[in-house]
Amino acid sequence: MAAPAAPIRLAGPADSELQATAFGAQLLSWRCRGRERLYLSPRADFSGAAIRGGVPVIFPQFASHGPGPRHGFARTRDWRALPTDARIPRLAFALDDDEATRALWPHRFQAVLEAEAEPDRLHIGLNVRNRGDDAFEFTVALHTYLRVDDLAGVRLEGLEDRPYLDSAAAGRACPAAATPLRFEGELDRIYPDARAPLRLCDGEHVLRVEAQGFADAVVWNPGAALAAGMADLGQDEQRRFVCVEAARIVEPVRLAPGESWRGRQSLIVES
Repeated sequence: MAAPAAPIRLAGPADSELQATAFGAQLLSWRCRGRERLYLSPRADFSGAAIRGGVPVIFPQFASHGPGPRHGFARTRDWRALPTDARIPRLAFALDDDEATRALWPHRFQAVLEAEAEPDRLHIGLNVRNRGDDAFEFTVALHTYLRVDDLAGVRLEGLEDRPYLDSAAAGRACPAAATPLRFEGELDRIYPDARAPLRLCDGEHVLRVEAQGFADAVVWNPGAALAAGMADLGQDEQRRFVCVEAARIVEPVRLAPGESWRGRQSLIVES
């Protein structure tokens, strides 16, 4: 597989900027109010493997929730860039099934990823259409890496009343924690039916995360031990990000022939 092409840069409102690559339709950077809001590992592999950071598209399978490749194939496929209105700061990419995808997942589909910048916010939308003659199901996520100054001072609000599945403990069901989420060591959780807006508080900086069409939320940080052993991450890099993912995992999306599904995640700078 060829290495991903050079990033596409797009100027947004109020001196904001987006960077993305058609490889995986992956956002790599979003600068807003003079700060980088997404995390991209300094050791990210751009040779054709999954890129560590930004916003990888997880489709048609989240993790091992299905018989196919872990986290699906969309993040390591070349998508095609779609034309957009030059007056609107938007990027769009499409992925259609082909012989290689059908060897992994035997369905006809089209997926379209759109990213649009507005003042102080970024909208990321994913649309999936069933182009075949049979129904299919899939799980999906926007695996969003959010940059933070120092993980030790970060808290995530909005999940205090939600029970969760602990993926770091073989998917064990756990009760709601009743307090904002802090990050100490490895954390890998699926929050079913997490529909309330979330607020990532990093010192004086607050980012609100909203989602539509994605019923679940995933929160992940590898912790120091795992990060040190990851070739495309490295020691102490876990202190620079938190993954807050809009997802549909617990109840997969089911599409009849001709039907479409759309999900959207919005990142909103509050301070």
